[in-house]
Amino acid sequence: MSETAPTIYIVDDDPAVRDSVAFLVSSVGYRWVACTSAQAFLDVLDDETPACVVLDVRLPGLSGLELQTELLRRGSSVGVIFVSGHGDIPKAVRAMRHGALDFLEKPFDDQVLLDRIGEALAASAETIRRRSRQTTLERRLSCLTEREREVLALVIAGKTSKAIALDLDISVKTVENHRHNLMTKAGATSVAQLIAWASEPPPG
Repeated sequence: MSETAPTIYIVDDDPAVRDSVAFLVSSVGYRWVACTSAQAFLDVLDDETPACVVLDVRLPGLSGLELQTELLRRGSSVGVIFVSGHGDIPKAVRAMRHGALDFLEKPFDDQVLLDRIGEALAASAETIRRRSRQTTLERRLSCLTEREREVLALVIAGKTSKAIALDLDISVKTVENHRHNLMTKAGATSVAQLIAWASEPPPG
């Protein structure tokens, strides 16, 4: 497995469940890490690699729902799938409202779990890509001059070069020069791409 291969974390205090899920995910080639508690999971979590956690609700120490809250607080990219023999409607509703991909009752259908894992990993990878893109963009935009920042704000607002020139009391040619410079610094190939990047909500 490569270092960037996605990881399935299995967090359950029942060794039979850990073994069962580990066997299932390894049968289709996933890398997995088994943990007996929420804290053990937090100690080994790599949030820079696409991942999902197959998580029991009842755990020693932090519960599964409390762990989900902690992941949200950290802005973690990991996808959350609950599997529980003690599930009930209030817990499931809370879990889903806080971003869990699914809440499966034990015994669960193997294919359903694998499908949800695939969805969770895709979402996790997209969050990591957006986070990396945002970090890169912020670093590049930090190099903009004050005037370039003013032009960028007006471009994002949808104003034309002529309107920007009037607002800033500069020539259209000067606006175009600033637009070219800020796009070069941002690494954008078009104004539409620049606006999409700059307007994109933070991942999380």
